[in-house]
Amino acid sequence: MIWKVVESLRRFWEIFVVALKLGCTSFGGPTAHLGYFQQEYVQKRKWLSAHDYGQLVMLSQFLPGPASSQVGMGIGLLRGGVLGSFLSFLGFTLPSVLILILFAYFSKYTEFKMDWIHGLKLVAVAIVAHAIFDMSKKLLSTKWHWLIALLTLITVLTWVHPFAQIAAILIAACLGFQLLKKSDEGNTSKLVHIPISKTTGIVLLVLFFVLLLGLPLLAGLWHYEWISMIEKFYLAGALVFGGGHVVLPLLETQFVQSGQISTSDFLAGYGMTQAVPGPLFTFAAYIGMVIAGVPGAIIATFAIFLPAFLLVVGALPFWISLSRIARLRGAMAGANAAVVGILAAAFVHPIVTQTIISTLDIFIVAVFLWCLIRWKIQPYLLVLLGIAVGVIFYT
Repeated sequence: MIWKVVESLRRFWEIFVVALKLGCTSFGGPTAHLGYFQQEYVQKRKWLSAHDYGQLVMLSQFLPGPASSQVGMGIGLLRGGVLGSFLSFLGFTLPSVLILILFAYFSKYTEFKMDWIHGLKLVAVAIVAHAIFDMSKKLLSTKWHWLIALLTLITVLTWVHPFAQIAAILIAACLGFQLLKKSDEGNTSKLVHIPISKTTGIVLLVLFFVLLLGLPLLAGLWHYEWISMIEKFYLAGALVFGGGHVVLPLLETQFVQSGQISTSDFLAGYGMTQAVPGPLFTFAAYIGMVIAGVPGAIIATFAIFLPAFLLVVGALPFWISLSRIARLRGAMAGANAAVVGILAAAFVHPIVTQTIISTLDIFIVAVFLWCLIRWKIQPYLLVLLGIAVGVIFYT
């Protein structure tokens, strides 16, 4: 009995520490985060297969909220149940939350020069390129897989819309159902146990909708600052598709136009959020800190991430069960191929188009990529190298 408790504590600690390391080193936005996750959880630790990782990425594209954080929550759930999911979220978000709280506190007295951050952006380019290369080897096994990935790449690049990714995955699933029935027969999920029941999943999904409908009613009936803050951040996390950048106009409407935070403070905080590792949704911590101090930062962070937690944990038992149905396996394979195409599209734009600005950038990315492929350097070491490169060449 004691040994089981010790083993559980060890596993929970491992989930938290690994997520914390990723939270300290995952620069470059949600697509780059997925590259870091793929290296750490799939390649290095083998906590799940590339197929199952693709399932989680696919699910995150269907759900509103921060995609990379939802993938991390899903991995934590599979590894350690609901508590594991929470610890994964906590570890991944804690570093950026602490940095943004400190920035909000000191920003009025200190000017930050962030030119060196370009070196970390180049690290993210190399990480994503390597992740796409590795995932394509494992998830694109036939010409039909490659065709679906290519069509998805073209669709997402040419159709700029918040729902473009969802539509591309749905179309890819339909194509996979028709074209990949036989080619994916051996690529079944190796997960034999989902740590929570479908009943628990239903409860969490119901709670998501209860809060979605109930918080605005509470905020309208009782005009308390904390209820209003929770309601605004929860709605932002629940209704935004497309990642952290898309939440910017909603938060601007809720807090700048209402006069709770100035435009200059808002933009300064958002700029700093781009410079720190971890999910962009931690911008909420900065806004909460400016408005109501440390308690406001904590409440804002949990409120904006709570919808993502309820959705991914609630939906995962049903999602994995669907993947085990033989008739749907081809559809899942097509959707997995679409995930590779979506990552490739995000790699082209905005990662490459907004990061590579000189021949020197191309050379540095090539060196970083060589370090990953040839020397198999750990991502956190590459991050340190990126900081050094940023300081030497870009400041």
